[in-house]
Amino acid sequence: MRATVLVIDSFGIGALPDAEKYGDTGSNTAMHICDNVIGGANWPNLQKLGLGNASMLLGNALKGCAPVDAPLASFGVMKEASPGKDTTTGHWELAGIILDKAFPVFPAEYPSFPPELVADFEKAVGRKIIGNKAASGTVIIEELGAEHMKSGDLICYTSADSVFQIAAHEDIVPIDELYSICETARKLCDPYMVGRIIARPFEGQPGSFVRTSRRHDYSIALPEDSVLDYFRSNGIKTTAVGKIGDIFNQQGIDKSWPDKGNPACIERTLKLLSETPANDEFIFVNLVDTDMIYGHRRDIQGYHDAVKRIDDSLPQIIDLMTDGDLLVITADHGCDPSFKGTDHTREHVPMLYYIKGKEGSSLGVRETFTDLPASLTSFFGISPFKTGNSFN
Repeated sequence: MRATVLVIDSFGIGALPDAEKYGDTGSNTAMHICDNVIGGANWPNLQKLGLGNASMLLGNALKGCAPVDAPLASFGVMKEASPGKDTTTGHWELAGIILDKAFPVFPAEYPSFPPELVADFEKAVGRKIIGNKAASGTVIIEELGAEHMKSGDLICYTSADSVFQIAAHEDIVPIDELYSICETARKLCDPYMVGRIIARPFEGQPGSFVRTSRRHDYSIALPEDSVLDYFRSNGIKTTAVGKIGDIFNQQGIDKSWPDKGNPACIERTLKLLSETPANDEFIFVNLVDTDMIYGHRRDIQGYHDAVKRIDDSLPQIIDLMTDGDLLVITADHGCDPSFKGTDHTREHVPMLYYIKGKEGSSLGVRETFTDLPASLTSFFGISPFKTGNSFN
């Protein structure tokens, strides 16, 4: 038996009831993309699986992706029980960990980082920092890239997420040094409970800087075992694709394929599915481009087209599945490209739960992402995980 979970990063499907606390009332990533592209969405395979049916559970019609009479997948939407709207929190809850408090975020305005953290960091790495505020990565690199190249100072910045991001030109700070710097930052930021340290290497010249594919995330240690650990203890092979390994610090993962970008992650997923597993296998895939390249940059058409490329791959994925295999399509939070600002949005996420050879049904509105790991343990026929209610 094999289960594959595709996380379309930031593909939210409507504001959560508590979105007002986050300034996200009215956000709806999927619906607003559909409303703002000519002719509505062109996601025929997601439509057949029941994406439009899932959205209608919240009363939201997706233009171009209407409900179908007999969706292939069981369909629903899930609420996030943990506070926050960041990558780490969302993925951890998808793997069975509910946080009781959100990761702290730094102030948006300069100086974002506590002076004692800055002093300790500069002393430890032997370089000064510039930036020290919340910013879009591409914008702050254009703003400070030339200064960085001249001085060697590190561009350090944050966002509405719990992150300490370090951008450096690969010709000025070699990639191995940047990774070492990030490892140091991870240790220094642990007492502050910062969710992630992110290496943001770039290249090029002023006016034409480009971030490279060698981004690397350093997540805070997991507070407890996830369903990945539980699978391994039950003899189920766990395989991570994309940034899943980084998010979970490689914990509970038998094999990690840190492919960069959606095309490479989809290609890896197809290759994995073309192989016959020696025993039961769980494949966990993050498709980051929707969030990183299009959501944060408020590129509605680009976001739509990125989802279309995922949609185009679904027939190949389904063809490689054997009867009884499971495919799950979901998300970790929202990032509505039509909404204010450049940050994530606090939203429900879709749940498309497709078992090849089995008819779909409505899963309704679920109260927590942890219903997914509960369902996965049921699918594999092992004892229930510690939390959540199974779809099965």
